[in-house]
Amino acid sequence: MTAPPYVLQGCGISVRFGGVKALTGVDLGVRAGEVCGLIGPNGAGKTTLFDVLSGIRRPDRGRMLLDGADITRRSPVWRARHGMRRTFQRQQLFGQLSVAENLLVAQEWRGGGGGLAADLLGVPARRRRERERRERGERVLAACGIGSLGASYAGGLPVGRARMVELARAVADPPRVLLLDEPASGLSAPERAQLAAVVRRLAEEEGCAVLLVEHDVAFVMELCTRVVVLDLGTVLAEGAPAEIRADPLVREAYLGAS
Repeated sequence: MTAPPYVLQGCGISVRFGGVKALTGVDLGVRAGEVCGLIGPNGAGKTTLFDVLSGIRRPDRGRMLLDGADITRRSPVWRARHGMRRTFQRQQLFGQLSVAENLLVAQEWRGGGGGLAADLLGVPARRRRERERRERGERVLAACGIGSLGASYAGGLPVGRARMVELARAVADPPRVLLLDEPASGLSAPERAQLAAVVRRLAEEEGCAVLLVEHDVAFVMELCTRVVVLDLGTVLAEGAPAEIRADPLVREAYLGAS
């Protein structure tokens, strides 16, 4: 049976920093409803690839495709407004806002209808959209296991909770593609289980294409349906978790030859 097409695809991605080749001819794609893991040693090029995928960095060579259309020159804002979401290694929350307000910000780009006058006058359509967005935020926070944190200020949260809030903000406006950069770092065991449950639901029930970078190999192997291994800026191996575990090149370069 023919595999479905990629929602997001990188073709021949190459990036150089001076004389250093960070990525060389990398081909990578992720399909709707799939959770794909990206692993590799430090310096393999994982974060650079994420920067290219999300539009923060333009590749020296290669193309980025979204539903088959070339988006290589599209900005991060354009990509976000067309369903691509990303989290970062370091939390990027609005610390001066509450957790609930962080999720409202993520939905505000769609507008409230009626412009400034509607905001000032509080017209019914504006109030209804505001209520719907708050209710959406509450549902997402509950699904992420942090429903009690809505009124808390984001800047005062511990690392694990802050990461879950960042995940909740990323999916407050339903994503088509979700890029997660070390999402399990700093999470407790229950929080990791909650993270895995949220990611699975997004993929299986909402058809989101998920690509995640994570140093916890056991977490990746348990959660992901496909794993790609980067080493020195090139794709070393790709396949199902069992295939990656058994690959002698991967075991030698990353997982340990023993």
